[in-house]
Amino acid sequence: MTASNEAAVAFIDRWPDWPAPALVIHGPSGCGKTHLAEVFRARTGALFVAPTSLSDDRVGEIVRKDVCVVLDGAGPGQPERPLLHLYNALREAEGYLLVTATVPPARWGLALPDLRSRLNAAPTVSVGPPDDALMAALFIKLFADRQLSVGDDVLAYIIPRVERSFAAAGAVVAALDEAAMTGQRRITVPLARAIVNRSVTMNQNKGRQQQWTLE
Repeated sequence: MTASNEAAVAFIDRWPDWPAPALVIHGPSGCGKTHLAEVFRARTGALFVAPTSLSDDRVGEIVRKDVCVVLDGAGPGQPERPLLHLYNALREAEGYLLVTATVPPARWGLALPDLRSRLNAAPTVSVGPPDDALMAALFIKLFADRQLSVGDDVLAYIIPRVERSFAAAGAVVAALDEAAMTGQRRITVPLARAIVNRSVTMNQNKGRQQQWTLE
């Protein structure tokens, strides 16, 4: 737990002692919301439901006594009546709902007053971009998952130079793993420098392409 996700982790740890049947975690893409949702699933056995697949019929299928549900990636344009149905059904079944979104429900432009009041009354916590401590823990885990041995000097080089997101960290580790295997070499600072520079260049080119598209 670090400052960037402290409040969200604290609420997950408090489950099932929540002040409402739902919790909303919001923050920018790549900040770790889905990772926190996975922690909640491991703790509760929650069912993951894609916002676009939610329907009244589906609510009847998934809600049962004490069930927990994760709605990962909700937001503006979310089908409202099925979500209201889900919230009410979970409350009656003494279940719980964890919602992740890039912006809080107050900014979704909800039309249904009942849904708006329920979500606005639910605890809403924000998650910021990963700080150095969280990025270090993330890189250590990602390298360990691939059974890669990496020195502290490599971590010290990478962490301040990569985009602050879980997706970017995963991409850099995958690229380092591939480069090390292809060249039959250890992961060193020079190799990390080459991969990080390539990643930065790709992101810059992508940004230019998006700008051209907008123009």
